[in-house]
Formats: sequence, C-alpha cells, structure tokens
Amino acid sequence: MWFGYRRGVRSESRRSDIQTFHVMDVWKAATERQRTHGDVLTLAAGQPSTPAPAPVLRATREILGTELLGYTETFGILPLREAIARYHSERSGIAVDAEDVVVTTGSSGAFTLLFLAAFDEGDTVVVARPGYPAYRNTLAALGCNVVELDCGPATRYQPTVDMLEALPSPPAGLIVASPANPTGTVISPEELAALATWCEQHGTLLISDEIYHGIGYGDQHTSSAWETSRESVVIGSVSKYFSMTGWRLGWMLVPTYLRRPLQRLASNMTVCPPAISQYAAIEAFSDEAKVELDGHVQRYAVNRELLLTGLPKLGITELAPADGAFYVYADIGHLCGDEGATAWCARLLTDTGVALAPGIDFDTVHGNRMVRLSFAGATADIQEALTRLEKWLG
Repeated sequence: MWFGYRRGVRSESRRSDIQTFHVMDVWKAATERQRTHGDVLTLAAGQPSTPAPAPVLRATREILGTELLGYTETFGILPLREAIARYHSERSGIAVDAEDVVVTTGSSGAFTLLFLAAFDEGDTVVVARPGYPAYRNTLAALGCNVVELDCGPATRYQPTVDMLEALPSPPAGLIVASPANPTGTVISPEELAALATWCEQHGTLLISDEIYHGIGYGDQHTSSAWETSRESVVIGSVSKYFSMTGWRLGWMLVPTYLRRPLQRLASNMTVCPPAISQYAAIEAFSDEAKVELDGHVQRYAVNRELLLTGLPKLGITELAPADGAFYVYADIGHLCGDEGATAWCARLLTDTGVALAPGIDFDTVHGNRMVRLSFAGATADIQEALTRLEKWLG
C-alpha cells in the first residue's frame, strides 16, 4: 500500500493503517436496529448505563453560572489533582501528592501522551492478549513494535514474570490492566508487585491501567502498581466506576522524569482537559458520590451472577474469571463454528435485537471464537437478553 504524498497524489499516512475498533460497528448496527425495531438490548457497550453522580450534576449547574470555563493549567486544576491524590492515598495507602497527578482528556488521551513521552519509534512494548485494542493500535500508529503475550486461562488471562523472562530482551514498556477489559480478571497483589519489581530492575516502563478500580466482586483485592514502584505509571479515569464516560477526563500518576516531557506534549496537543469536566469531577470523589457509585456496583454484582449462572445453562461454559469490571468474556467457538463470532454476533443482533461485542477486537488470534458481554445495564435487560438468547439457540 502506498501512503503519503507520492508523485502529486495525496493518500493516507502509514500510521493511520491500523485496525478499526470493531465494537463501534456493533454500536452503529445496534443504533440502526433500535431505530427500525425499537427492541435493542445492548450488552456490547463498555460503559455504565447510569448518569454522573448527583453531586457532580449539581456542581455542573452551579459551575455554568460561576466559572469562566476557559483554559486551565495543562495538567489540570489544583483542586482536582488534590482530590485525585487523596483518592489514591486513601484507596491504596500510598503517599500521592497533587504534583504526581497529570489530568488528561480521558484515559485515551493519557495513553497517547504517555506513549509519545516514553517511547520512540521502533521501541518494543508488550501487551496482553486478549486485551484492550487501543493499546495495540495506538502504539502501532506511533511506530512502536507491539509484542502480544498469549495470556489464557492458565495465567488467568494476565501476563507473568516468566513470560517477560522468556522474551529475547527486556522491552521498553509493559501494559497491564487490572481489572482487565475484556476478561474482568484481576492481577493478584503479589503478581503485580513481582511485575513492577521486574520492570524497575530491567528498565522497562510498567503502565498499569487501573480505570476499573472500584468495580470488584468477592474477596478479590485490586492493588496499585505504585504500592511497589513509583517508577511505573498508573492510569485512572472517571469513566467506569465514576459513571462519567462522555465527560472525557482521565489522569496519570507519573514518575518525576516524565513530567516535563508530558507537559511539553500536552500543552501543544490539547492545551488542557475540558474545563467543565475538571471542575465538576471534584465532586465525583465526595462521600455522597461514593454511596451512589457503590450502589451501581451492587447492581453489577447481581447482573454478573445472572450471566455466570445463566450462560452455562445455555451451553456457554468457558468463561473468564469475572473478578472485576463489568464484563463476561465467553468462548462460543462451539456455537459459531467456521462462521466466526463477528458474523454470529451480527446474526444475533438481526434476529433478536441483542448486541454483543465479538472478541476480534481483543484477541487477534483467538478472538473470532469469543464474545464480550457487558453487564453494566439494567438487571431486567440482562434477564431479557438471556431469555432471547435461549430461544435463539434453542
């Protein structure tokens, strides 16, 4: 394929030749189905089905009448950075200062800025497979060499130190997510500490995606990479637990040496995160908001149990351990056969109005036999989706 300006003809750049995010195609098809039939149950969306917490909404109304809402500091307003620092200190028992916090335009903005600040073209960065596709695709667009570690049931879909030791040489970076998307699995505190220690000893930047912290089940403990190594980077967001996806606000905890390069990049690329989201998000960390948000997690737990007990009754028995987040990752290879999960999901939507995310986004090798089901919606929708699925499979 020929890219760029060649012989007087404009064409797309090489860096844009990456995989699309296929779940967006599912959302588009589900929107059309809803328009024509009005019966869609979406278990494909990786977002809460609830609005921002009540104190955030109240603060937003007040802010609209009291704040200029112009540019802010590039790394975010001080009161928000202080609130985020307190959140980490109280949650993980670690000392975090506002100066450690870099507020960004969503966690997606955090990853792009961080990849630009920390890695050069050709650097090797390791990710888990299955995993969130934007890691792989953004790194590829920036010219990095992405190495996928095949992480299956034997390691609970998470990378291990043994996998890193088996690499030809230490990579420039390693990305881990706990709880993970799409599997929901959590890295044990001991294993995360071992990964953080190995990375610090070998000059590998550990990037710990912790945006699903707060959404956990049973006795699984989600620890933070900064509990072991402050040479790592922690990624956070108000999108998942805090139920504020469209507000586009994330953050990083970063070691000192990355702050200046991040400031140079962010001031040029985004100037600052959205001002109204910053001011409003301070209230997301309030005690009142926490009560409301923990109520969402209780509903997720009910929905999770419905799927973990209902899917095996339909013959879907190979499920990843859903320790946290709001996903069940399931093997449907015996149902979709050669058709593959992408076509199978399309038929399911056409025939029943139930939207699931095919696994091809998350696993470039085994994904076309997998599906991800989100249980962040209403409990009645989960029940009805299982009923429709049972009839369709019957």
